[in-house]
Amino acid sequence: MTQHLDDIPAIALDWHRSGAGAALATVIETWGSAPRPVGSQLVISGAGDIMGSVSGGCVEGAVVVEAIDALEDGKPRLLEFGVSDDEAFAVGLACGGTIRILVEPVGNALPEPLLADLVAARKACNAVAYVVNVESWARRLTALGEGFDNRFASDKSGFDGDDFVAIHNPPLRMAIVGAVHIAQPLVTMARLAGFDPVVIDPREAFASDARFPGETLVHDWPDEAVAAFAPDHRSAVVTLSHDPKIDDPAIEQALASDCFYIGCLGSTRTHAKRLARLAEAGIGDDQLARINAPVGLDIGAKSPAEIAVSIMAQIVLTLRGPKRPAS
Repeated sequence: MTQHLDDIPAIALDWHRSGAGAALATVIETWGSAPRPVGSQLVISGAGDIMGSVSGGCVEGAVVVEAIDALEDGKPRLLEFGVSDDEAFAVGLACGGTIRILVEPVGNALPEPLLADLVAARKACNAVAYVVNVESWARRLTALGEGFDNRFASDKSGFDGDDFVAIHNPPLRMAIVGAVHIAQPLVTMARLAGFDPVVIDPREAFASDARFPGETLVHDWPDEAVAAFAPDHRSAVVTLSHDPKIDDPAIEQALASDCFYIGCLGSTRTHAKRLARLAEAGIGDDQLARINAPVGLDIGAKSPAEIAVSIMAQIVLTLRGPKRPAS
């Protein structure tokens, strides 16, 4: 079975089961301007094939050598590398740093059943943490609600004492309501940024396979479609149709959820009319204040692709940027 290129644990499991052998390398600590964040993974086969990245390329060769050795003796490795300023510049960083990497051969250090359970949890879109104690080498999986909830909420892998906790959250999701021209580059950018997008538009001529090849298209009325999408704290909802009959029902459903972002296309004047309609429908000021409109960061965007960039940037800022205190 072909795996998604980002699904490194699943690739490791496939390679191991095929007889090629597999070792998982995971960034467990960083200092300075490290090339890849904690939790980044690389899988290495017994033949030296690789998928993923732990350093953007500057120490991968050394990790591969250690991984091959680990596959031969079945023992895990803790590696530490310093990345020079010149090496960092080559992978797009301003200065160097230090990274610490855990290498685990599958089937010996990392039991196949445990890896299979992790892969199954990821496939089912369940939040799960892989926990390994770097002193005793005890390993376990922990679900959301069974510990490390702050790490799940912040998508942040790292150390708790001697336990390294690797967070595996379900994909971020995005509901794009209105299959207009802006939606075409936005759905591509969303996927590149790690989101699982859905395009919602009852107008099948707009939300067509020809215009959105390979994407998930929903032709139900937006209130039903967004309710079925079930936005949660890892979801963004963007309305682009510029038609109140399509946008407003979707916005009402989004406001009833705990999605982290709601953005709506339209001018300041259009948004003022939108707010009046939603207020008349009984939605309070606190909820209405959650709407980002006009949608996107003000970067002077003109073309559909530029507007999509501004929307994607605002979504990422809302998700990852500094949290502003309530006014």
